[in-house]
Amino acid sequence: MIEAEDLRKTFGEVIAVDAVSLSAPDGQITGILGPNGAGKTTTMRMISTLVRPDRGRVRVDGHDAATEPSAVRRRLGVLPDARGLYPRLTARENVEYFGRLQGLDEATLRARVDRLIERLELAEVADRRVHGFSQGERAKVAIARALVHEPQNVLLDEPTNGLDVMSTRAMREVIRGLRDEGKAVVFCSHVMQEVSALCDTIIVVARGTVVAEGTPDALRAQAGTTSLEDAFVSIIGTEEGLVA
Repeated sequence: MIEAEDLRKTFGEVIAVDAVSLSAPDGQITGILGPNGAGKTTTMRMISTLVRPDRGRVRVDGHDAATEPSAVRRRLGVLPDARGLYPRLTARENVEYFGRLQGLDEATLRARVDRLIERLELAEVADRRVHGFSQGERAKVAIARALVHEPQNVLLDEPTNGLDVMSTRAMREVIRGLRDEGKAVVFCSHVMQEVSALCDTIIVVARGTVVAEGTPDALRAQAGTTSLEDAFVSIIGTEEGLVA
Protein backbone atom coordinates (compact mmCIF):
# COMPACT_ATOMS: atom_id res chain seq x y z
CA MET A 1 0.00 0.00 0.00
CA ILE A 2 1.22 3.47 -0.89
CA GLU A 3 0.21 6.47 1.21
CA ALA A 4 1.16 10.10 0.60
CA GLU A 5 0.11 12.88 2.94
CA ASP A 6 0.19 16.66 2.30
CA LEU A 7 3.07 16.56 -0.20
CA ARG A 8 4.52 19.88 -1.30
CA LYS A 9 7.45 20.58 -3.62
CA THR A 10 8.73 23.84 -5.04
CA PHE A 11 11.49 24.57 -7.53
CA GLY A 12 12.55 28.13 -6.95
CA GLU A 13 9.39 30.20 -7.16
CA VAL A 14 7.47 27.47 -8.99
CA ILE A 15 5.09 25.40 -6.86
CA ALA A 16 5.13 22.00 -8.57
CA VAL A 17 3.05 20.12 -5.97
CA ASP A 18 0.97 21.59 -3.17
CA ALA A 19 -0.87 19.61 -0.47
CA VAL A 20 -1.24 16.39 -2.49
CA SER A 21 -2.49 13.38 -0.54
CA LEU A 22 -3.36 9.94 -1.90
CA SER A 23 -3.84 6.35 -0.87
CA ALA A 24 -3.20 3.44 -3.25
CA PRO A 25 -4.36 0.14 -1.73
CA ASP A 26 -3.27 -3.34 -2.72
CA GLY A 27 -5.23 -4.99 -5.52
CA GLN A 28 -6.25 -1.74 -7.18
CA ILE A 29 -5.06 0.58 -9.93
CA THR A 30 -5.00 4.16 -8.69
CA GLY A 31 -4.75 6.71 -11.48
CA ILE A 32 -3.23 10.17 -11.24
CA LEU A 33 -4.82 12.18 -14.03
CA GLY A 34 -3.96 15.72 -15.00
CA PRO A 35 -2.82 18.00 -17.80
CA ASN A 36 0.85 18.45 -18.63
CA GLY A 37 2.61 20.37 -15.88
CA ALA A 38 0.02 19.45 -13.24
CA GLY A 39 2.59 17.89 -10.89
CA LYS A 40 2.03 14.21 -11.69
CA THR A 41 5.63 13.24 -12.33
CA THR A 42 6.96 15.27 -9.38
CA THR A 43 4.49 13.44 -7.13
CA MET A 44 5.68 10.09 -8.49
CA ARG A 45 9.31 11.07 -7.90
CA MET A 46 8.59 11.99 -4.30
CA ILE A 47 6.86 8.66 -3.72
CA SER A 48 9.81 6.80 -5.24
CA THR A 49 12.33 8.71 -3.05
CA LEU A 50 14.00 10.38 -6.04
CA VAL A 51 12.87 13.81 -4.86
CA ARG A 52 12.54 14.85 -1.24
CA PRO A 53 9.34 16.75 -0.49
CA ASP A 54 9.53 20.17 1.13
CA ARG A 55 6.62 19.10 3.29
CA GLY A 56 4.56 15.98 3.80
CA ARG A 57 5.10 12.27 4.24
CA VAL A 58 5.22 9.12 2.10
CA ARG A 59 4.74 5.59 3.46
CA VAL A 60 5.04 2.37 1.48
CA ASP A 61 3.80 -0.77 3.24
CA GLY A 62 4.19 1.19 6.47
CA HIS A 63 7.77 2.28 5.81
CA ASP A 64 8.54 6.00 5.86
CA ALA A 65 10.29 7.23 2.70
CA ALA A 66 12.23 9.91 4.59
CA THR A 67 13.66 7.67 7.31
CA GLU A 68 13.65 4.27 5.55
CA PRO A 69 14.34 5.03 1.87
CA SER A 70 16.07 1.70 1.18
CA ALA A 71 13.12 -0.27 2.57
CA VAL A 72 10.74 1.78 0.44
CA ARG A 73 12.78 1.25 -2.73
CA ARG A 74 12.82 -2.51 -2.18
CA ARG A 75 9.03 -2.47 -2.11
CA LEU A 76 8.62 -0.34 -5.22
CA GLY A 77 8.88 -1.13 -8.90
CA VAL A 78 9.17 2.06 -10.91
CA LEU A 79 8.59 2.69 -14.61
CA PRO A 80 9.80 6.29 -15.03
CA ASP A 81 8.71 8.75 -17.68
CA ALA A 82 12.25 8.57 -19.11
CA ARG A 83 12.83 4.84 -19.55
CA GLY A 84 16.51 5.11 -18.60
CA LEU A 85 17.76 1.93 -20.27
CA TYR A 86 21.43 1.34 -20.98
CA PRO A 87 21.64 1.25 -24.80
CA ARG A 88 24.83 -0.82 -24.99
CA LEU A 89 23.39 -3.60 -22.85
CA THR A 90 21.01 -6.22 -24.15
CA ALA A 91 17.43 -6.36 -22.89
CA ARG A 92 18.36 -9.29 -20.68
CA GLU A 93 21.44 -7.53 -19.32
CA ASN A 94 19.43 -4.40 -18.45
CA VAL A 95 17.00 -6.44 -16.39
CA GLU A 96 19.72 -8.57 -14.79
CA TYR A 97 21.68 -5.49 -13.77
CA PHE A 98 18.75 -4.06 -11.83
CA GLY A 99 18.04 -7.44 -10.27
CA ARG A 100 21.59 -7.55 -8.93
CA LEU A 101 21.19 -4.03 -7.54
CA GLN A 102 18.20 -5.41 -5.61
CA GLY A 103 20.40 -8.15 -4.15
CA LEU A 104 18.91 -11.15 -5.97
CA ASP A 105 21.07 -14.27 -6.06
CA GLU A 106 22.02 -15.53 -9.51
CA ALA A 107 19.72 -18.54 -9.61
CA THR A 108 16.68 -16.52 -8.54
CA LEU A 109 17.63 -13.74 -10.93
CA ARG A 110 17.92 -16.06 -13.95
CA ALA A 111 14.56 -17.67 -13.20
CA ARG A 112 12.79 -14.33 -12.81
CA VAL A 113 14.34 -12.80 -15.91
CA ASP A 114 13.34 -15.82 -17.98
CA ARG A 115 9.75 -15.57 -16.68
CA LEU A 116 9.55 -11.87 -17.45
CA ILE A 117 10.94 -12.35 -20.95
CA GLU A 118 8.27 -14.95 -21.60
CA ARG A 119 5.48 -12.93 -19.97
CA LEU A 120 6.32 -9.75 -21.89
CA GLU A 121 7.03 -11.57 -25.16
CA LEU A 122 10.62 -10.36 -25.36
CA ALA A 123 12.24 -13.62 -26.45
CA GLU A 124 13.08 -12.41 -29.98
CA VAL A 125 14.95 -9.34 -28.73
CA ALA A 126 16.15 -10.47 -25.29
CA ASP A 127 19.78 -10.82 -26.35
CA ARG A 128 19.94 -7.77 -28.62
CA ARG A 129 21.36 -4.44 -27.51
CA VAL A 130 18.63 -1.99 -26.54
CA HIS A 131 19.98 0.67 -28.90
CA GLY A 132 17.61 0.74 -31.85
CA PHE A 133 14.67 -0.85 -30.02
CA SER A 134 11.19 0.42 -30.81
CA GLN A 135 9.27 2.40 -28.17
CA GLY A 136 7.20 -0.68 -27.38
CA GLU A 137 10.26 -2.90 -26.95
CA ARG A 138 11.91 -0.32 -24.71
CA ALA A 139 8.77 -0.02 -22.58
CA LYS A 140 8.62 -3.79 -22.12
CA VAL A 141 12.27 -3.94 -21.04
CA ALA A 142 11.72 -1.05 -18.64
CA ILE A 143 8.74 -2.72 -17.00
CA ALA A 144 10.62 -6.03 -16.77
CA ARG A 145 13.38 -4.15 -14.96
CA ALA A 146 10.79 -2.61 -12.60
CA LEU A 147 9.29 -6.02 -11.77
CA VAL A 148 12.36 -8.23 -11.51
CA HIS A 149 12.52 -8.02 -7.69
CA GLU A 150 8.76 -8.76 -7.45
CA PRO A 151 7.74 -5.57 -5.64
CA GLN A 152 4.35 -5.30 -3.99
CA ASN A 153 3.90 -1.71 -5.23
CA VAL A 154 4.33 -0.47 -8.79
CA LEU A 155 4.60 3.12 -10.05
CA LEU A 156 3.93 3.60 -13.77
CA ASP A 157 4.59 7.05 -15.23
CA GLU A 158 2.99 7.40 -18.69
CA PRO A 159 3.54 3.68 -19.46
CA THR A 160 1.92 3.79 -22.93
CA ASN A 161 3.54 7.03 -24.06
CA GLY A 162 4.65 6.65 -27.69
CA LEU A 163 3.40 3.08 -28.08
CA ASP A 164 1.47 1.78 -31.07
CA VAL A 165 -1.96 0.19 -30.73
CA MET A 166 -0.75 -3.38 -30.25
CA SER A 167 1.94 -2.41 -27.76
CA THR A 168 -0.60 -0.31 -25.85
CA ARG A 169 -3.00 -3.25 -25.62
CA ALA A 170 -0.19 -5.50 -24.39
CA MET A 171 0.85 -2.96 -21.75
CA ARG A 172 -2.74 -2.66 -20.52
CA GLU A 173 -2.90 -6.41 -20.02
CA VAL A 174 0.33 -6.35 -18.03
CA ILE A 175 -1.04 -3.59 -15.80
CA ARG A 176 -4.31 -5.43 -15.21
CA GLY A 177 -2.30 -8.55 -14.39
CA LEU A 178 -0.39 -6.67 -11.69
CA ARG A 179 -3.66 -5.59 -10.10
CA ASP A 180 -5.01 -9.14 -10.28
CA GLU A 181 -1.90 -10.36 -8.46
CA GLY A 182 -2.86 -8.08 -5.58
CA LYS A 183 -0.28 -5.38 -6.14
CA ALA A 184 -0.82 -1.69 -5.46
CA VAL A 185 -0.49 0.05 -8.83
CA VAL A 186 -0.22 3.81 -9.28
CA PHE A 187 -0.77 4.79 -12.88
CA CYS A 188 0.08 8.32 -13.97
CA SER A 189 -1.23 9.68 -17.28
CA HIS A 190 -2.81 12.57 -19.14
CA VAL A 191 -4.41 10.20 -21.68
CA MET A 192 -8.12 9.87 -20.98
CA GLN A 193 -8.64 6.46 -22.59
CA GLU A 194 -5.91 4.85 -20.50
CA VAL A 195 -7.25 6.14 -17.20
CA SER A 196 -10.84 5.28 -18.04
CA ALA A 197 -9.93 1.77 -19.21
CA LEU A 198 -7.64 0.82 -16.34
CA CYS A 199 -8.20 2.71 -13.12
CA ASP A 200 -10.34 1.71 -10.15
CA THR A 201 -9.86 5.11 -8.52
CA ILE A 202 -8.81 8.37 -10.16
CA ILE A 203 -7.09 11.30 -8.49
CA VAL A 204 -7.37 14.46 -10.60
CA VAL A 205 -4.58 17.00 -10.18
CA ALA A 206 -4.36 20.48 -11.62
CA ARG A 207 -1.85 23.23 -10.93
CA GLY A 208 -0.07 21.02 -8.42
CA THR A 209 -3.03 20.16 -6.21
CA VAL A 210 -5.74 17.50 -5.96
CA VAL A 211 -9.04 18.84 -7.29
CA ALA A 212 -11.13 15.64 -7.30
CA GLU A 213 -10.95 11.96 -6.39
CA GLY A 214 -13.20 8.96 -6.95
CA THR A 215 -14.15 6.14 -9.27
CA PRO A 216 -14.73 7.00 -12.95
CA ASP A 217 -18.50 6.77 -12.34
CA ALA A 218 -18.28 9.01 -9.29
CA LEU A 219 -16.33 11.67 -11.18
CA ARG A 220 -18.84 11.63 -14.02
CA ALA A 221 -21.68 11.99 -11.51
CA GLN A 222 -19.88 14.81 -9.72
CA ALA A 223 -19.52 16.75 -12.95
CA GLY A 224 -22.99 15.80 -14.21
CA THR A 225 -21.66 14.31 -17.44
CA THR A 226 -21.74 10.93 -19.15
CA SER A 227 -18.20 11.32 -20.50
CA LEU A 228 -15.06 11.10 -18.36
CA GLU A 229 -13.39 13.54 -20.72
CA ASP A 230 -16.16 16.10 -20.17
CA ALA A 231 -15.99 15.49 -16.43
CA PHE A 232 -12.24 16.07 -16.47
CA VAL A 233 -12.58 19.37 -18.33
CA SER A 234 -15.36 20.48 -16.00
CA ILE A 235 -13.38 19.59 -12.88
CA ILE A 236 -10.11 21.27 -13.80
CA GLY A 237 -11.81 24.20 -15.51
CA THR A 238 -9.49 24.23 -18.51
CA GLU A 239 -8.70 22.11 -21.57
CA GLU A 240 -5.01 22.96 -21.48
CA GLY A 241 -2.90 19.85 -21.96
CA LEU A 242 -5.85 17.53 -22.52
CA VAL A 243 -5.25 14.56 -24.78
CA ALA A 244 -8.44 12.85 -25.94
